[in-house]
Amino acid sequence: MKFLVPLLSLLPMVAHAQAPTPQVIPVSNLAAAPKPDGDLGEWGGSGWIKVPVKPALEREERAKYGLDPAGERNTAGNLTVELKAGVAAGRFYLAVRYPDDAADAVHKEWSWRGDKYQRESQLEDMFAVRFHLAGDFDRTMLSTKDYKVDVWLWSAARTNPSGIAEDMVHHVTTKMQESAAEYQVKDGPVIYITKRRDEGAASYEMLPRPKENKGDRLPSFAPANASGSAADVAAKGVWKAGHWNLEFARALDPGHADDAAFKAGARITGQIAVFNKANAEHKSVSEPLVFDFGAVK
Repeated sequence: MKFLVPLLSLLPMVAHAQAPTPQVIPVSNLAAAPKPDGDLGEWGGSGWIKVPVKPALEREERAKYGLDPAGERNTAGNLTVELKAGVAAGRFYLAVRYPDDAADAVHKEWSWRGDKYQRESQLEDMFAVRFHLAGDFDRTMLSTKDYKVDVWLWSAARTNPSGIAEDMVHHVTTKMQESAAEYQVKDGPVIYITKRRDEGAASYEMLPRPKENKGDRLPSFAPANASGSAADVAAKGVWKAGHWNLEFARALDPGHADDAAFKAGARITGQIAVFNKANAEHKSVSEPLVFDFGAVK
């Protein structure tokens, strides 16, 4: 399927002439394994790394790419995300907290209108972290480079009830790919982007449209039994006092080809994104980060 809208509408910011030095996220040795339940009390009050995020595409940039400036619907804006990372008993843990004025935990529910159910347009809050998997990592999908990233996506409505994040591989390339979204960049090549969930069963399922009236509003997604590589990443979020508090956990090396392996002494490039009841280009993103496992034993 080919989309003629400029690719930048879906991507982190345009590359600068000179990329800034990546911010380092130190990965420590934890005294005990925290429970990935969204309660960050086990992480203590010190040592948090502040990571700024900004809109993937600024409003004033949209017109340059043929987009209506009024079409910008990023509600996350500029904010600071706090991160802490550690390892315990062969597992990697990531704690995240950031401000959000409300917990948006409903996503495209079924609404009874007249004589049938129709899907509403509500969007949930989401948070994503991606890690370099293969190829020549780029801070943006607008790239002639060929690279893959391991993406962990937490969502307030779909994945949070099961406590298992979506685990995916995103592949960006200029080589034609089957089942890829195609983006024709003006005066440039076609960019092919595939987003594939890891092998196995997902942590949620889409519910079919109910045929009979069972209430004014019904959920359109339900938790499911995740399995295989798709079940690798535990993730849970709790909204409290104007902040989302999230925790991710995964084995250092699950042993699957579709997962980035974390090794003691290594440094791996990553990036984060915040979606405030939004999706696609309406997100705020960080610059590339370096997760430093140098202290890990």
